[in-house]
Amino acid sequence: MYFFLSHLSFSDNLLTTTIEPEMLQIILREGSAISLSGCFIQFYVFSLSGINECFLLTVMSYDRYLAICNPLRYSSIMDFKLRILLASSCWVCAIIISLPHIVLLQKMTFCGSNIINHFYCDLLPLLRLSCSETSTIETVTTINSLPIFFLPLIVISVTYANIIVAILRISALAGRRKAFSTCSSHLIVVCMYYGTLVFNYLVPSEGQYLGLQKIVSVCYTIVTPLLNPLIYSLRNEEIKRTITKLIFKNKLYK
Repeated sequence: MYFFLSHLSFSDNLLTTTIEPEMLQIILREGSAISLSGCFIQFYVFSLSGINECFLLTVMSYDRYLAICNPLRYSSIMDFKLRILLASSCWVCAIIISLPHIVLLQKMTFCGSNIINHFYCDLLPLLRLSCSETSTIETVTTINSLPIFFLPLIVISVTYANIIVAILRISALAGRRKAFSTCSSHLIVVCMYYGTLVFNYLVPSEGQYLGLQKIVSVCYTIVTPLLNPLIYSLRNEEIKRTITKLIFKNKLYK
């Protein structure tokens, strides 16, 4: 699990370092300027890290499934080669899937207002500024939503359905708690991340929902990466014991 957590952490860092500096500048100066190429780069890195996180959460659900449903074979199945293959596949797929949007955006013409009604360069705010036909890129977005959103969500749902069945089969209450604690952190992160994505990209972004979607965008670009280390750390008994020892030692020194 920690192997995949390191990749998730790197993806979160990539996401926040792409979004937050520009966002802080917008807040402090009540606006900011960005070149068209810079906007495209920000959107590409943002898309890459977001898509990669969807895939990593899916791989981590499979990892938890093996740990709970096949504990005796876990080490032999989830060996180093498979971990490398799964993690690299997530990154490669994210890089490839993010490319068509950038290629199509570069071919579009932007005219009229040059003000992006958002705190970072996202696809929908950019399409509103375009004078070109957007049906092609909208079709690509719809097609990409299958491997990016729906397929990972289906895989996660199936794996957790099997995990719940396996946990209910455990007769001892202590065993159930231990099994559930191994996947509860991941389940919380999945609900947070996918919940915000569903509202932000599946709910029509018009009228009263537009301002609310900006707030929701803050959740999965800033709040979720901020909470991920806390959620995974505080649910881990080893980290709890280490923090307790450090606090106890500091009290002794004082």
